[in-house]
Amino acid sequence: MLQRFIFCIICLQFSLFAAGQARTAPPEQANQAGVPSGQPKNVADAAREVTANAPHLSAAGPITLQVDATQVAMKILHAHLTIPVSGGGETTLVYPKWIPGEHMPSGPITDLAGLKFTAGGRPLVWRRDLTDMWALHVATGGANQIEADLDFLSPASGSFSGGASSTATLTVISWNQLLLYPQGTAAHDVTFRPSLKLPRGWKFGTALPGAAQSGDTINFAPVPLETLVDSPLIAGEHYRAIDITPPGEALHHEIDMASDSDAALEMPAETIHDYKQLIAETGALYGARHYRDYHFLLTLSDQVAHFGLEHHESSDDRVDERSLLDDGARMLMGGLLPHEMTHSWNGKYRRPADLATPNYQVPMEDDLLWVYEGLTEYLGDVLAARSGLWTDEQYRENLAAVAAGLDNRPGRTWRPLLDTTIGAVFLYDAPGAWSSWRRGTDFYDEGELIWLEVDTIIRKQTNNAKTIDDFVHLFHGGQNTPPMVKPYTFDDVVNALNQVAPYDWRRHFTERLTSLSAHAPLGGITNGGWLLVYNDTPNTIMRAQDAGGGANLAYSLGLLLSREGRVADCIMNSPAYQAGISPGMTIVAVNGRRFSPDVIHDALAAGSNGSAPLELLVENSDYFKSVRVDYHGGNRYPHLVRQANEPDLLGQIIKQHAASVPAGEPQMGAPTIR
Repeated sequence: MLQRFIFCIICLQFSLFAAGQARTAPPEQANQAGVPSGQPKNVADAAREVTANAPHLSAAGPITLQVDATQVAMKILHAHLTIPVSGGGETTLVYPKWIPGEHMPSGPITDLAGLKFTAGGRPLVWRRDLTDMWALHVATGGANQIEADLDFLSPASGSFSGGASSTATLTVISWNQLLLYPQGTAAHDVTFRPSLKLPRGWKFGTALPGAAQSGDTINFAPVPLETLVDSPLIAGEHYRAIDITPPGEALHHEIDMASDSDAALEMPAETIHDYKQLIAETGALYGARHYRDYHFLLTLSDQVAHFGLEHHESSDDRVDERSLLDDGARMLMGGLLPHEMTHSWNGKYRRPADLATPNYQVPMEDDLLWVYEGLTEYLGDVLAARSGLWTDEQYRENLAAVAAGLDNRPGRTWRPLLDTTIGAVFLYDAPGAWSSWRRGTDFYDEGELIWLEVDTIIRKQTNNAKTIDDFVHLFHGGQNTPPMVKPYTFDDVVNALNQVAPYDWRRHFTERLTSLSAHAPLGGITNGGWLLVYNDTPNTIMRAQDAGGGANLAYSLGLLLSREGRVADCIMNSPAYQAGISPGMTIVAVNGRRFSPDVIHDALAAGSNGSAPLELLVENSDYFKSVRVDYHGGNRYPHLVRQANEPDLLGQIIKQHAASVPAGEPQMGAPTIR
């Protein structure tokens, strides 16, 4: 029955894909199952919205936005807006809902408070839309200008930029959280004149142009709303800006850092050099830049949400406070900045058409995230190795961990990769429990494997005359430009790849996007001259991840455990699952001894030489039970090993491509003094 059910699901998926192709593809492709292409329906929806809301368009003149961050230590920001309106009795203002790069309606409306509207000093009545919670209808009484006051309550938890963003000594300002704009307007058609007041003595960094500081207030030149939302700001009492512009590079690049201590800002000299090399490597890879200058906004704090979020001319990168000081933590963040910078080309400049919406209220469609995020994950990790942020061995250990995680994910047998992209809207906030069965936003990792395979296929098809670098030059490069968006469809990806190396790319991608195979697509690793294996030697990346406590036993017992033994996840059908262990339980004792990560690792090692089952005392809410796990495979960790007599394509992929940046050379670009 299960096999028949899976077969029916596959048939249904292919029928749906074929139907989409029949509507949009040329006649010769009409009967070929594939990913729907053509103009996304949300573009048409957006056009209708603009027409329907034409009466709400802003009158001439910018919206003034004054942000007061002087109480940021209390986790509250204040904003005052002056909004020209077109007259009439009512206008509709909206709070940004679909935040670029977050791939879901994550605009933190819950934390918007203290909302008041006035005109000429008199209060105005407003009401929230009954179906769109991000839309506010304001009775203007015929005024041609209204004032709005609002507070943003900086949360202690949450996802992406809607998560914790402030401490007593620093903040990251995401402008979309502090503004309203007229419904129906395109983000490039409405202009804002922003200003920001910071706590006394704080310094700041941002890619937002036209900054003029007077005391603790920074006034910015008027910019389109899309530029404002695309240009967050980092500020703090403990702040440092590092110029990482390599010699000969015309555009300025810098890392703007804020932390809860000065000590955390001491980036090692060799790491600074590697980031300079990263800039050189991106120039060699893409062949063009689509920004005026570039800022990494790096927050080092244990009190903020940890993630990376891309922007055209900057990235919002947040890691643990001591990430630059600890060797393991610095290694773990090695792929973060290369990933987010890669998005400047793949995600911001080249963007799936169904993500290139005209404003922040039009729903985004995420079915091409395996390109947007997956290709970025691949290129970002390759750049980390090429620039020296990772050694070759660290790159391979990371790739082994990625491949093993996907190859031991039973959820693959019911949820295809394509559904993880479409479901990103809810999967980003999915709990970690049962993630191996539910699947999550693993299109990042699986996308990395798919694009590694693409790279090796190009090399084999062209006898190493072409590589994925040629595709990137063609698709993401071109001429240097300021920030702009060049949308693409699935067909555009296929056509560009065929210009580099003719192949049945449509079928290739369709098979991987719709596969219900229990195993990950490891063709790129094997084509690259390597094999995925398991042994009892700890994986370098996994060991660094476990350094803060806990134990990753995914490839032995099938468990992810906290420092205290709490089961964060259990892999379906693993030895632990078969013994009755599930997420939320706690392992109290191992073979009669109180649990610790070392105790369970030692027990697994000892068990590989005997036949006695592992004895675990497990707490489930208020109940305890003794569990026997019949497992004797010892500790198991993933690694890559070379295939005999096969060329090392993986080594060729990650070797340095740009000229070496000399150590200690003076850097071009304007000095940063703040």
